[in-house]
Amino acid sequence: MLDVLKSDFKEIFKVNAENIFFAPGRVNLIGEHTDYNGGHVFPCALSFGTYAVSRKREDGLVRMYSLNFEDLGIIEFSINDLQNIKQDDWANYPKGVIWAFKEKGYSINHGMDVLVYGNIPNGAGLSSSASIELVTSVMLKDYFDLDLDMIEMVKLSQMAENKFIGVNCGIMDQFAIGMGKENHAILLDTNNLKYEYVPVSLDGASIVIANTNKRRGLADSKYNERRSECEEALSDIKEHKDINSLGDLTEEEFINLKQYIKRDVCRDRAEHAVLENIRTKKAVEVLKQGKISEFGELMKSSHYSLKDKYEVTGIELDTLVELALEERGVIGSRMTGAGFGGCTISLVKNENIEDFVKNVGKGYKEKIGYEASFYVASVGDGARKLF
Repeated sequence: MLDVLKSDFKEIFKVNAENIFFAPGRVNLIGEHTDYNGGHVFPCALSFGTYAVSRKREDGLVRMYSLNFEDLGIIEFSINDLQNIKQDDWANYPKGVIWAFKEKGYSINHGMDVLVYGNIPNGAGLSSSASIELVTSVMLKDYFDLDLDMIEMVKLSQMAENKFIGVNCGIMDQFAIGMGKENHAILLDTNNLKYEYVPVSLDGASIVIANTNKRRGLADSKYNERRSECEEALSDIKEHKDINSLGDLTEEEFINLKQYIKRDVCRDRAEHAVLENIRTKKAVEVLKQGKISEFGELMKSSHYSLKDKYEVTGIELDTLVELALEERGVIGSRMTGAGFGGCTISLVKNENIEDFVKNVGKGYKEKIGYEASFYVASVGDGARKLF
């Protein structure tokens, strides 16, 4: 594939490529909507992701072309005039990363030609935007010989999404993509960025991702709504207990304090955030002990909390999970990502995967009216230079 990408680069830009960089997608095994609530998450990097084939330029022009959005052609901008322009579409993400590096004082003094290709399903909630941010970060570090580590690149990529793109995301996506490790998931404390690599040993089972193929039109506005509801709950609790985030609370503390949350809807949101954080830490412990069935039960509890307390699932995600849990060899299943479409993940015994895909796919199409897509996921390494 890399030779094909180099050939495409030469055809589009009329020069030879110099380098290829890669950043994976990510999936979160458990710990949903906890990252902006000061809790723990448990994501892993995937084996598919975003490729950036590139060559340095002598001038200040950046020219970008995506094989995923060929109708948009070559998008050009100057490193000295970095603005979020609607017609630049996907290229605003790498542009935002260049902006973030410059804002932090890193010298970006020449442009580049970049061909981008991603094999992350678009709109699936597997973090194609964070993937392109990290592949850009790795490219900038290499081209300008910058003295910064991966965690700093993760922070700059999040800064680009928050301040340049305007999406108020937590740090999980960028962290998992930048810091991913093959065959390991990452237990990340989003309060302080302390992290631990945990081997993903599933005892004859695999992670199967099912994409609803529903476009997530509501996701951003509802995401910001949920976030503000949690902030309101935290503010109410802070009148009675000195805490920094909902993730600071034990279950017992929350039970004693939830009476002070004034609005019922905010109480529900906070209950999910607190208990999901506890579930995530417990899930990691049972995985370390090889108790895969217990891990599966925690996945199910996570989904039902996201459905009933956080209200971010919807008929498509719920249908995939319900169908999954009826299948032989399924250890656990839940929605993953922001919700309102996107994907589920299921742990499925390897000998049952073929039937799982066939049966769940058939049931989903019958109920929803269009097809889901399925991927057996491999846990891969983080963002890096390929050559």
